[in-house]
Amino acid sequence: MFNHDPIPRPSGPPASSTPVRDYMAAGAPGVTPDYVVIPRALAESMPLPWQQHLIHLMAEFHRTYGHLKWPVYRVVPSRYEKLADLDEEQLAEVGAIMEIDSDGSLVYRDRSGRRIENAEDRTVLVSCLDPIPSEYANANQSTPPRGFPAPLGGERV
Repeated sequence: MFNHDPIPRPSGPPASSTPVRDYMAAGAPGVTPDYVVIPRALAESMPLPWQQHLIHLMAEFHRTYGHLKWPVYRVVPSRYEKLADLDEEQLAEVGAIMEIDSDGSLVYRDRSGRRIENAEDRTVLVSCLDPIPSEYANANQSTPPRGFPAPLGGERV
């Protein structure tokens, strides 16, 4: 009538009470400390069951948080570059200028006119062309092996 064997315990670490935070902290593509961005071209090219699951989750999310006053978010594809490698337009975007000092050396300054030390070693975030739409615009294109996401490290199993 009763099984006398002990109930098997799941192996591995216990389930997290903050799984989204834990996953995002691992540094997935499109994740910043404040936002998660899913490129629309990739979302629309996912296999149909994935799209159906995503829409279900998004609908629940919007039903739950739709009462909040949402701002309009402007998402700009960007990449990290060395400050010393930027052109004038990119320097203006990050609030810096480059000028030639009285001794003939290049000097970088911020908006307030303060000198930026070690510009060759300083990385800044600048906008770039979005590489994703050109690669994944065709929804029939083969995504990572259908139904299996590629590991975060980019390695295929």
